[in-house]
Amino acid sequence: MGALVALVLAAVLLVIPAIVASFLRNVEAGTIRMVSWLHGGTVIYRGPGKSKEIPLLTTGTTLSSKAINVDLDITDQTADLDDRGTPQPIKVRVLASAIVSVGDTDAMIKTAANRFFSKSAADQENILIDLLSSSGRRAINLLTHDQLFSAKSAPPVLAAGESPHVALQPASAGASRALVPSEVSMEDDDDPLAVIIRKACSRELTDLGLVFNSLNIKVVQSEVAEARRRQSAAEAQANAEIVAALQARRAKEAQLEAERVISDKQRELEQTRAANAALIAQAEAKKQDALAVQRASELDATQIAQATADAERVRIAAQADAQAEAIRITTVAEATAESIRKVNQAIQAGGESYFRYRQIELLPQIAPAVADALAQAKLVTIASGGAGSAGAAESTTNNITSVIQTVLAAQLVARGGLLDGAGEARGDAGVVAPPSATVSGPGNGVARRER
Repeated sequence: MGALVALVLAAVLLVIPAIVASFLRNVEAGTIRMVSWLHGGTVIYRGPGKSKEIPLLTTGTTLSSKAINVDLDITDQTADLDDRGTPQPIKVRVLASAIVSVGDTDAMIKTAANRFFSKSAADQENILIDLLSSSGRRAINLLTHDQLFSAKSAPPVLAAGESPHVALQPASAGASRALVPSEVSMEDDDDPLAVIIRKACSRELTDLGLVFNSLNIKVVQSEVAEARRRQSAAEAQANAEIVAALQARRAKEAQLEAERVISDKQRELEQTRAANAALIAQAEAKKQDALAVQRASELDATQIAQATADAERVRIAAQADAQAEAIRITTVAEATAESIRKVNQAIQAGGESYFRYRQIELLPQIAPAVADALAQAKLVTIASGGAGSAGAAESTTNNITSVIQTVLAAQLVARGGLLDGAGEARGDAGVVAPPSATVSGPGNGVARRER
């Protein structure tokens, strides 16, 4: 009994989930599951979720709900006219990318499953490229070159089969252009090419069960646009060069102005330096003049002091010499007086005999000089004729004797050293008085004159 219960529980826990799992199927995100029943009904399941399917009773198909990206390379001619209305098309190349996806309604999903996803992936891509490229070429044929390249004032262009209430507005070339799925006015949409392509291919995409999400115009190329671009680039380059030249000229002017200011400052600095140098030179000259005056004053003071010192020295030397001479003369005079006194004392003490003795000692020394002097002398003797007077010869002899005695006395004094320096006053000690001297004889009243 327990085993039977266990088997039942195992069947309930294992078999029933397996049966239920066989009836349910996972629907991944980005996929759509279509389940068709035997009675002809179709149920659509959008992932992520579960789809109910019964083997042998249902048939399931999985579709991709992801967006499909298609790259377009469209080349065609525009609808340009010349001034006379003659067509003058311009070849234009448009590079774009379109994004489409499966519609949201069950009818469009069924249509896409039957008409689009029933084909291979290569066929699907070729269908989309052909459909979008043909719509793009028709749009290019309906637009002018300026409408493709930022012709804001271009008239609205309607796609074939569209009502005139949808207006178009061109935008700048090369800009990214997106298509809004809803019906928009001229102010809301900014690219006539994208609007025309969307309007032109929307019906064909609907027939395939697809919807148009967006159209991005990558590049719009043409020889005219390239020429205009080169012209604009040249103009921009020329303008840039003009601006650069103006900037360079302004920079050069600013540099020259700065250099001029610097030059002016340098000139002012040099002038200031020269003025300072002149002031310094003047001050130096005044200093040199003051130094010269100072040196002259010092020299004058030195010379005056030296002259004063020399004069004082000479004065002192003269005073010393005079004092020395006075002392010498005084000493000589005192010595002479002392010698005379001593001679007199000696004469007084020795009497006539001492005097004669000294005369005899000195006679050999003075005799030659006296003889020579007498030989050169011319004597004139004048005698008085009175009674008792001596004759001329006696008077002459007496005079000569008196002279010799005087000379001998002087010689005695000189030889005795009593009259030091007396010989300088009268000449050589052995020389008698010159011929012009006058000698007075002893009191006989007779005058004698030598010549």
